[in-house]
Amino acid sequence: MSEKKSTVSEHLIELRSRLLRSMIFLIFAFIICYIFSDKIYNFLVDPYAQAVKGDGQNRRLIFTALHETFLTYLKLAFFSAFFFSFPLILNQIWKFIAPGLYKDEKLALLPFLVATPILFLLGGMLVYYLIMPLAIDFFLSFETASTNGSLPIQLEAKVNEYLSLIMRLIIAFGISFQLPVLLTLLGKVGFITSDYLKTRRKYVIIIIFSLAAVLTPPDPITQIGLALPLLLLYEISIYTVRFVEKK
Repeated sequence: MSEKKSTVSEHLIELRSRLLRSMIFLIFAFIICYIFSDKIYNFLVDPYAQAVKGDGQNRRLIFTALHETFLTYLKLAFFSAFFFSFPLILNQIWKFIAPGLYKDEKLALLPFLVATPILFLLGGMLVYYLIMPLAIDFFLSFETASTNGSLPIQLEAKVNEYLSLIMRLIIAFGISFQLPVLLTLLGKVGFITSDYLKTRRKYVIIIIFSLAAVLTPPDPITQIGLALPLLLLYEISIYTVRFVEKK
C-alpha cells in the first residue's frame, strides 16, 4: 500500500514539475512576444495591407477606446506565446508519459506528436497566405463609391476586430487540421476502422460544413476554405487508418 502511495506521489510531483516548466515556457514566451508585439502586429496585418495596397485610398486600422490597442497587444502576445511554446509544451507532455510506455508504444506515439505541430502550422499558413487575402478581397467588394449625392460605403476596420478575426481563424484551422492525427490514433487503438470511416463519409461531409459555418465568419470564402481541406484530410485519414490497421 505504501509503495502505491509513493508511486502516486512521485507521479504527482513529476506532473507538477512538467506543468510548472510549461507555465515558465509560456510566461517567458509571453514576455518576449509582448516586447516584439509591434512586429507581430505588422506581420499579421500584412494580408490586409497587401490587399488594399494601390487602391488609391488612405487605409488605416482604427481603435475607438483608450485601452483597446493595449488589450489587443496583450491578446496578441498571449496568442503568439502559445503558438511558439506549443512544441515545448508537447515535449513536456511526452516526457511525462514516455517513462510509462513500452518501446513499441513510444515508437507508435512519436509520429503523432511530431505531426501535431506540423499540421497546426500548415493550418495557420493556409489562413495567412490564402484564406485571409481572399476573404479581405471578398469583404472589400461591398464598398461603394459616392454617386448622385449618396454617401459612400467604406471600410474602417478596427484593430482588435481584425486581429481577433485572423487569430481565431488560425486557431480554428490549426485545431481542425488535427483531424488525421485524431482519427489515426483512434484507428491505432482499434476504436474505428477505415471501412467505418468510408461508410460515414456522407454524414461527415454535413458535420464538416456545419463545423466550418460555426468556426468561421458568415462568408463563403472562409467556410469553404475550411471545409474543403477538412474533407481532404478526412480522405487522407481513411488511408492512414488503413495503414495502421495492418500493423
